[in-house]
Amino acid sequence: MTEDVLWDVGIDGVARLTLNRPEAGNSLTPAMRERVIERLEQVGADQRVRVVVLGAAGERHFCTGADLSGSNDDSDLPAGAPAQPAGSVARAIARGAQRLIAAVLDCEKPVIAAVNGTAAGIGCHLAYACDLVLAAEGGKFVEVFARRGLVVDGAGAYLLTRLIGPQRAKELIFFADDLPVADAHRLGLVNKVVPRGELEAEADNWAKRLAEGPTVALALGKRLVNQALDGDRGAAFAHEAMAAEINMRSADGQEGLRAFMERRAPVFHGW
Repeated sequence: MTEDVLWDVGIDGVARLTLNRPEAGNSLTPAMRERVIERLEQVGADQRVRVVVLGAAGERHFCTGADLSGSNDDSDLPAGAPAQPAGSVARAIARGAQRLIAAVLDCEKPVIAAVNGTAAGIGCHLAYACDLVLAAEGGKFVEVFARRGLVVDGAGAYLLTRLIGPQRAKELIFFADDLPVADAHRLGLVNKVVPRGELEAEADNWAKRLAEGPTVALALGKRLVNQALDGDRGAAFAHEAMAAEINMRSADGQEGLRAFMERRAPVFHGW
């Protein structure tokens, strides 16, 4: 049976996490979601991994959202009990889509999204949560929720408001129009758009550059940026000072200083 989530760690420190359900638009089943979360949570302690590239199989779809084809088993419900009691939707979102996005945001290594085609629903948010986003020409993002009469979930409002501001976020959420990757780049949701045939090579290029960098410093920098919009200035300054303290005790931090003093290029090892 073909694995629907692929995982490969190269000797270059680049881990490739690939959604592998192209026949279903790489839509996420609950099992796939749990495997992605597990991998992202594990890389913090895995010294082989210095950067993660999150991509998808096929040429048309990055991720078309959650797979809603499964059905709930209500055979054990008490007589007369509702299939979806009060609170069940909130619990499902908190334990599912929100955990997925949090796993990307909290991953202790940089995560690059390589968006090869359409990203819809939670697929959009999966890309937006990554630290850097590369997208192939011809792709698009779709905040599809309103088309289905649904309120945006999976941290969509949280991410969009912080990335592009409330007015633009509302426009995407309210109208649910297709957003071509060129327009996503203009808004700041995508770092770079490349020809379709160059996406994998460009993702590898960016990943290798990050893998050769000071892993601890990058992880701390990611945390500072992610926290910056959620706290006041005093908290941001305190987090920054603590990050500097931690980083300067790391081997790569010491190597960077030595290399500067010795006027040579630093060699970072990831710890």
